[in-house]
Amino acid sequence: MSGENLLAAINSCYQTLDLIDEQLIEKESPPIAHLVELANLSSMIGNLIGGGLADNSNGLYKRNRPHTYPDLLPIGENAVDLELKVALETNKPKGHLPKAGTYITFRYVLGTKSGKYIKGKDQRGDTVWIWEVKVGKLSVDDFSCSNTEGDSGKTAVIKTSVHNQMSLIYYADALLPYRLGENNSYPGFN
Repeated sequence: MSGENLLAAINSCYQTLDLIDEQLIEKESPPIAHLVELANLSSMIGNLIGGGLADNSNGLYKRNRPHTYPDLLPIGENAVDLELKVALETNKPKGHLPKAGTYITFRYVLGTKSGKYIKGKDQRGDTVWIWEVKVGKLSVDDFSCSNTEGDSGKTAVIKTSVHNQMSLIYYADALLPYRLGENNSYPGFN
């Protein structure tokens, strides 16, 4: 899959979210980013990007059934099972159970329609902008697992050190949600 395929999938997600927002605003409703919980928004983004990747893969992938691993099934030569994970801002992508395989992770921010993003939870806008995409082959040991009482259930978060080592394939510097650290560097971007 090429960079053009990835960009087409991201743009497809943006276009769908824009259509939804147009309909909501026409009905004097807040945009989707203010109507659903952020975890649900992340899930929706994953589904939209997954569909976009399948549609723009030049016959390499098709979507799997909902809630089924992996998200994308290989149908073309040299394609592999592909699992998608999406997270807001600097959060690490997570799932319910750790599974070995090839992962593509997407992290996004909420900015303005014009693409402006200001760091900080209180500054979040209402428009999704992908700022980072990474890919890598992960093992079960590459996840931190918890089953915290009162939590929504089991979670398997990609470990920070592992996520930092995944191959960066898309990056939008203007949308970077990290703040500079004490040594004028960004965590995970040394």
